[in-house]
Amino acid sequence: MSIQEKEIEQKLVRLVRKHGGYAMKWVCPGWAGVPDRIVLLPGGRIYFVELKRPEGGRVAERQKWWAKRLRRLGFDVFFLLTAEDVTAFGEYLILEEAGV
Repeated sequence: MSIQEKEIEQKLVRLVRKHGGYAMKWVCPGWAGVPDRIVLLPGGRIYFVELKRPEGGRVAERQKWWAKRLRRLGFDVFFLLTAEDVTAFGEYLILEEAGV
């Protein structure tokens, strides 16, 4: 049995809490394709995260469009498909916190 998107989302929420932040679900009526979560961390760090199911999860064109626009504004956007992706995101946060 493969891990589900909901389990990956729960792992992300726990990880972000461990770092002292919030992984807020982003529901934005009228703005299709925005990332699933806005991650807010101490020090004013903001990340946008799109979660997909590990098997068969597909990034829609509108989601790619939003990622491109958010990155142009200077934000980091992540697409997480597996539990390993969440772990890698956590490692990235550790490096960011350390200023590396």
